[in-house]
This record gives sequence, structure tokens and C-alpha cells, in this order.
Amino acid sequence: MGGGIKEEESVSVTLDLLKKKMDDFSKERDWEKFHSPRNLLLALVGEIGELSEIFQWKGEVPKGLPDWKEEEKQHLGEELSDVLLYLIRLSDMCGVDLGQAALRKLQLNALKYPVDGSSNEYKNVNTNGAED
Repeated sequence: MGGGIKEEESVSVTLDLLKKKMDDFSKERDWEKFHSPRNLLLALVGEIGELSEIFQWKGEVPKGLPDWKEEEKQHLGEELSDVLLYLIRLSDMCGVDLGQAALRKLQLNALKYPVDGSSNEYKNVNTNGAED
């Protein structure tokens, strides 16, 4: 088998699948000793920095990134994936079921921000987050 990148066949991707693949990847390389929560968090922060660099000088961009070149979108996908994979690995090393934690957080947010049929509360917030 060559060193090329193999596209996964039409596989349903789950957090559990990614967690297993990250665990196997780390074990095969004997990297587990480096995967302390602190080290993984710092690596995650670094990857978020790389992700931020992609948007740094672009200003606001429309949903779907219609003006971006395909290679820019591919690079974005790679950096988003780095963030996701480190987050999954960190949650695994901390013994947190990320899927369940995310569902619980959505429930808590629904209680904190109930649907009232109106977004008037947010209408005075402009797109850069500053109050009008």
C-alpha cells in the first residue's frame, strides 16, 4: 500500500468512529504517552489558531463561501478536521462522552434561551458583535 491519501467509502461518520480511529492512530505510533489532557488542549489551541488564520484578513464571508477557490475550501476542511480530531481525542482522554455532553449542553441552552417567537432581543447586535 502506498503513502497516498485514501478516500473513505460512503461511511457514516460518528464521534465513536473518529474516537476509535484516533485511538488506533495514536497506539500505532506509540503517541499515547504524549496525549495528556494538557498537551492535547495546547495542540487544540494551536489548531484553532491555524483555523483562525484562514479567516484573518477576509472580513465577513457569505455562507457557503461561494467566492473561495476549491483549494481554499479543502484547506479549511483540513484545519476544521484538525480541531475536531483534537477535541475528540481530548474528550476521550478526559473520560467525557462528547456526544452526550453536546446533547446535554443543547438542552441547557434551550432552557437558558427559550423560544419566544421573536429575535428582538438580538436585533440591536450588529454582525461584529457590538451593540448598536
